[in-house]
Amino acid sequence: MSKSDKSHIRTIFVCQQCGKESLKWLGRCPNCQEWNSFVEKTITAPTSSFQPIPLASPPQELSQVVIEAADRFPLPMAELNRVLGGGLVSGSLVLISGDPGIGKSTLLLQASALMTQAQGKAVYVSGEETLHQIKLRAERLRIKGEGLYLLAETELEVILNQIEQLSPSLVVIDSIQTVYLPELDTAPGSITQVRECTLRLMRWAKLSAVPIFIAGHVTKDGAIAGPRVLEHIVDAVLYLEGEPFSAYRLLRCVKNRFGSTNEVGIFEMKSEGLVEVDNPSQVFLSRRGSQAVGSVVVPTLEGSRPLLVEIQALTNPTSFGLPRRTANGVDFGRLLLITAVLARRVGLKLGNQDIIANVTGGFKIGEPAADLGIALSIASSFRDAGVDPQLAAVGEVGLSGELRAVSQLDRRVSEAARLGFKRCLVPKVETKASSKDIELIPASTLREAIGVGLVGGKARARADED
Repeated sequence: MSKSDKSHIRTIFVCQQCGKESLKWLGRCPNCQEWNSFVEKTITAPTSSFQPIPLASPPQELSQVVIEAADRFPLPMAELNRVLGGGLVSGSLVLISGDPGIGKSTLLLQASALMTQAQGKAVYVSGEETLHQIKLRAERLRIKGEGLYLLAETELEVILNQIEQLSPSLVVIDSIQTVYLPELDTAPGSITQVRECTLRLMRWAKLSAVPIFIAGHVTKDGAIAGPRVLEHIVDAVLYLEGEPFSAYRLLRCVKNRFGSTNEVGIFEMKSEGLVEVDNPSQVFLSRRGSQAVGSVVVPTLEGSRPLLVEIQALTNPTSFGLPRRTANGVDFGRLLLITAVLARRVGLKLGNQDIIANVTGGFKIGEPAADLGIALSIASSFRDAGVDPQLAAVGEVGLSGELRAVSQLDRRVSEAARLGFKRCLVPKVETKASSKDIELIPASTLREAIGVGLVGGKARARADED
């Protein structure tokens, strides 16, 4: 090697989580705070081969831009369409991530087969499985495969050449960590390979107006493996979630340039693949007992969809010096807040009680509208008093013990009435809310709501006050 060639070689250290570069090795990344994430990398030449998309026309005034109906087309899968914002957008790049074995490949294979029925040819590229393995899965999913082309390849240039010859309506890359560019001197799955391959795929999707699904692995912390910039490149990021011992899967959108980021799709894993759940509220409440102590039904909102979930709580005298608080499916900070309000404003002696709050079915609630349900379930368990099985509760709890209004109460109440609930406990400030199918019980404070919500709760509340 000549001296001129050696002058272009330099060594840097790159964080495998966020992509930060450093001239020396660091034990902890100052950007993402990850430990032992820097790896040595030798740079011989600029590795970026990304080129900007050429302009096909001069700049156009926004008011003159025409949106064609064909720019977005729905798939024959309602739950996937809901999460995508109504369907796939031409030229979009969608990243689907999740834990190993959660069902990413199953969902992508099903979506590809449905795409062939609606729009035409689709290409499924796999860098992890052989064609025979994909065929076995397709037989289990009862997919015949007309119009669905399989390609077992990892070199990106070969993949792009093959899909350009087929001119498909959809491309699936499973997974992005296995694809590589030979001109880059790094291993597949590295930060450089993942970034450059994603940029190439994005450029091809925009120029050809063909949507692309790419599957991504996750780390032990649940983040997408590879650089954080990957999430900024793609148009939509979807997470497939689920409990290890549950058959239900939640497809959650965390980024979407063409729709809402609050939508969630619900599936059930069966022998024939992922099956859409038409009535998720009924599924989550199917095993609920009558007058169960510490159990309350709460109407929540996931995007535009109202869902009824069951919140359970258990209080028990602590065996240690400090009581423990455990939250499954609810925010831990909200649990501490509600516990403090119950102790200070309602008078429940919870200082020596372990408190466990849980949302059944592996569901997660992030909105404060579930505060009243959590508080009511804790009070029910502490007083060993049941909750009316025909009662639902919704409302935000303030620090002074007042109940605050929640958004879209009418939709929540209508969902509760549809599933047969006769009464709904709501904040008293919701003066405009009304329903013919369900009785609305207003309460202005948390103490008042507990007195009304528990079976025999009024007598118990008077006993506590005495």
